[in-house]
Amino acid sequence: MDTQTKGPQSWGRYPQVTSRQVLPINWRHELPDLSLLPAPLLPYGFGRSYGDSCLNEDGVLLDMRPLNRLIAFDEQEGLLRCEAGMTLAEILKVIVPRGWFIPVSPGTKFVTVGGAIANDVHGKNHHVAGTFGCHITQLELLRSNGEILLCNPFQNSELFRATIGGLGLTGVILWAEFHLKSIVNPYIDMESIRFESLHEFMQISAESDQAYDYTVSWVDLLVGGKAVCRGKFSRGNTSLSKKLSTKPLKKKLLSLSVPFDLPSFVLNNYTVKAFNEAYYHTQTTKHVQKTVPYEPFFYPLDSIHDWYRLYGRRGFLQYQFLVPFEHSYAAMSEVMGHIRCSGEGSFLTVLKAFGSIPSPGMLSFPRPGLNLALDFSYRGKKTLRLLDELDHIVLQSGGRLYPAKDARMSAETFQACYPQWKAFARFIDPKFSSSFWRRVTIPVASSAQLVHG
Repeated sequence: MDTQTKGPQSWGRYPQVTSRQVLPINWRHELPDLSLLPAPLLPYGFGRSYGDSCLNEDGVLLDMRPLNRLIAFDEQEGLLRCEAGMTLAEILKVIVPRGWFIPVSPGTKFVTVGGAIANDVHGKNHHVAGTFGCHITQLELLRSNGEILLCNPFQNSELFRATIGGLGLTGVILWAEFHLKSIVNPYIDMESIRFESLHEFMQISAESDQAYDYTVSWVDLLVGGKAVCRGKFSRGNTSLSKKLSTKPLKKKLLSLSVPFDLPSFVLNNYTVKAFNEAYYHTQTTKHVQKTVPYEPFFYPLDSIHDWYRLYGRRGFLQYQFLVPFEHSYAAMSEVMGHIRCSGEGSFLTVLKAFGSIPSPGMLSFPRPGLNLALDFSYRGKKTLRLLDELDHIVLQSGGRLYPAKDARMSAETFQACYPQWKAFARFIDPKFSSSFWRRVTIPVASSAQLVHG
């Protein structure tokens, strides 16, 4: 019997939708008959997508978290095979002590392997390693008709390409195999550089991409003027010190937690300005060099549980986009200026350059250019209007938005960003869909009727 349930949510907590049923997938060898379940179906991992790509209003969510077992690990070759519900955090516990690391990691380790594939996640090393999908050797996919297909670059290759970055729409990933990155020790030799302008950021970024595997920057875009922005640029490489390989990692401090939803008025333009000013000046010199454990370098926010509560009960929207290098300075200047004039402050703003390594995924987000991610408290129509205006700037610059972080872009915007979406749609499982996919592929006329009818 179907039961209406709020069920899992996305990390941004917007939109709030109701699922018909949440069905856990517990065993690869005792799979449910998907043909008997009411459509639409959608796999669900840890819900770290920020918008509605992991939500399925009035549909069935297939909870993949119980499917979290390690299947095989070749310690000599650095080749790991695991079930799709295993998280990067669980994998790191196994591989780091044995001299290996995740080839490409997003900003949180609390994502499943299936989710990392479905969103073809990128990380601080995109310019040298591409996306997570670049390192997948093969995966097993369950279709709603009961077929279980082995997919790799040589077998079911088009379905393999569609599944990487395919937002969970091609079926259920049961397991995946991927190459790891060899490390000498679990430390990062890092350098933090204060920069005073967007122009200086671009100079440091171009220089750093030649010598550093990992690059990213925190940005204060509320300073304005000719500088456009300022910030702190972090770059690093895995440490090659054999001495550190025998040094145990320090015991982690107790993790912080946000125990309740803050009032919505707490994060505003004034408090964000104050935070930016304080954080910028926590580094008192231009350059700081140090060797740090991998966790604070890759996953600083993972130490603050439920940090989405900082944005209040209504949640927040992340806005992540990229623009090609040839238009990047003008586009970033216009976007940042527009946000500053709007009075909407982004509490966390991250800027990074993407490299030229192509992803195998049909709908993958990254391509060469500058990538900016911003977080906005959701304040209703005012916030939505601002993001619509930013869409126009991004599209005019030949850029695109990141589906895994989106909760509101229009069908016209999505289809302009991803003109290959119709070719991809041929590989969608007939019983699979998501709140995101229905939103960005319904005809414009039908959308207007739903709103006004």
